[in-house]
Amino acid sequence: MSEKTEVIDKKDIVIRFSGDSGDGMQLTGQQFSDAAALFGNGVSTFPDYPAEIRAPQGTVGGVSGFQVHIGNDPIKTPGDFADVLVAMNPAALKANLRWAKKGATIIVNLDAFTDKNIEKAGYKENPLEDAVLQDYNVVPVKITTLTEEALKDSGLDQKSIVKCKNMFALGMIYWMFDRTVDHTRDFINQKFAKKPEIASANVKVLESGFNYASNVHALAVHFNVAPAQIEKGRYRTITGNKATAWGFLAAAEKANLPLFCGSYPITPATDILQELALRRDLGVKTYQAEDEIAGICTSIGASYVGNLAITTTSGPGLALKSEAAGLAVMAELPLVIVDVQRGGPSTGLPTKTEQSDLLQALYGRNGESPMPVIAATSPTNCFDAAYMACKIALEHMTPVVLLTDAYIANGSAAWRLPDLNTYPSICPPYVKLEVADSWTPFQRDPQTGVRYWATPGTPGFMHRIGGLEKSNETGAISTEPENHFLMTKLRAEKVEKIADSLPPLTVEGDPDADLLIVGFGGTYGHLHSAMDQLNAMGKKAALAHFRVINPLPKNTAEVLRKYKTIVVAEQNMGQLAGYLRMKVEGIHLHQFNQVKGQPFVVKELVEAFSQLF
Repeated sequence: MSEKTEVIDKKDIVIRFSGDSGDGMQLTGQQFSDAAALFGNGVSTFPDYPAEIRAPQGTVGGVSGFQVHIGNDPIKTPGDFADVLVAMNPAALKANLRWAKKGATIIVNLDAFTDKNIEKAGYKENPLEDAVLQDYNVVPVKITTLTEEALKDSGLDQKSIVKCKNMFALGMIYWMFDRTVDHTRDFINQKFAKKPEIASANVKVLESGFNYASNVHALAVHFNVAPAQIEKGRYRTITGNKATAWGFLAAAEKANLPLFCGSYPITPATDILQELALRRDLGVKTYQAEDEIAGICTSIGASYVGNLAITTTSGPGLALKSEAAGLAVMAELPLVIVDVQRGGPSTGLPTKTEQSDLLQALYGRNGESPMPVIAATSPTNCFDAAYMACKIALEHMTPVVLLTDAYIANGSAAWRLPDLNTYPSICPPYVKLEVADSWTPFQRDPQTGVRYWATPGTPGFMHRIGGLEKSNETGAISTEPENHFLMTKLRAEKVEKIADSLPPLTVEGDPDADLLIVGFGGTYGHLHSAMDQLNAMGKKAALAHFRVINPLPKNTAEVLRKYKTIVVAEQNMGQLAGYLRMKVEGIHLHQFNQVKGQPFVVKELVEAFSQLF
């Protein structure tokens, strides 16, 4: 190590990698976050994909980013602003400079700052020669040239050589944070095991970037972030979509049922279908349908014959599935509908995050069509939320909407591998053979209102269900007004009674809080961080974060009526706030609403909430 190297201890730090969508920034960022997790740091990530398919190269619209926040404590958010920014071209610099702290280290690929690229990024002059960067530590590196130099004798073509340049940048960052390249070297050798020349080239460039950083004075700083003090156990980094898929696998095992997923690919939910398709070894059946309607209908059929049935989608797909979702409500069949929310309406911002599907999940079906709605709070919580959704669906014979969003679905965090023995059992309400002579399709458990499940092929339980209203007594088609009113009430009451088995709404923070912050879903980490900062400032704040939205926890009204000042913060124009006003009379709610396609910024939350004290 150079004698001039300065070591700076940091409690936490944020790094943002950015470049064209073909520059490998997602892979680069994920490799660094995996290495940090293996080291023992708390980790939270935010992949930021372009919203356009094949946006023009070198333009701001085509920039792909990956932000990772590491620390020596458990990390709840990917951070507001970056301490280190890697910009592989002028467009990446232009798109991401707003997310860099003043004084941040900015590593730029000097080779990409040509007149043509500068113009395509929307700059009138070279930003590296402009006063706009005077408040930053700019480190210009000829990353492309140095990559080419490292691989001049590799025998690879020019295109393949240039593709390795992201590894040069990653090697520099590994040196900067005093990490070894071992994890990524192993990853590359495994990924390209059948292409050893590609593996060798990437490893060589990775090591070249590391060695270059150790020898230039411009990077004569090491940042030291100590391992986090976390609960002992086996950990791995996991994305929200993968955790969701694994939660379904765990629920199927616990319920002793085969797992079926019928879906149509849609950003940002496709990874769930892909992950489940890899699990044929566990008996999982997946079907990539020709459209959204076919996807959910195959899952309804799979549920009817006794599978744990899943279908996955995002906002526009949820709209297309609405009629079939109503069929599942009418037939009273267990089904989990995953909605990974994205920016809308229409195609909107397909790779960006939002929370604007809440009311669609609650009410987006014709007729009186009640359905439980639950929301995951973080990438790792997606596992528990998926498990819970399956338990509710199977034990209460109802379709369930599981809401995640693009931020937590694509983001990752360090996840402690759970012990499934500690998870609650899942016990579907199977019909009992001794009642075969008196059974009808809508015979119900008197306590829960849940109809019993008779899978086809069980002797003595032949029956028909479907989209037409049936008689409560016989199960035959009925158009009687009184029967329809009764069945409508019974379906609603069944969903409401789920609240009897739900945990109460919990309040975190100051027990004597003057301000209650309320939210749901993937905003949990940001709202919790804002609450922590407010309390550190001497203000008294608490947080109530909804994981189950329909039915609401039984103590919801009691909690909300306890506080004089309540602010509901959500990434829509006030859907949860409006729903709570409808469900809980006499409460006054302030609102904080942003619809930007990006996660909340904790600093902005703190500033806005401070005005309410």
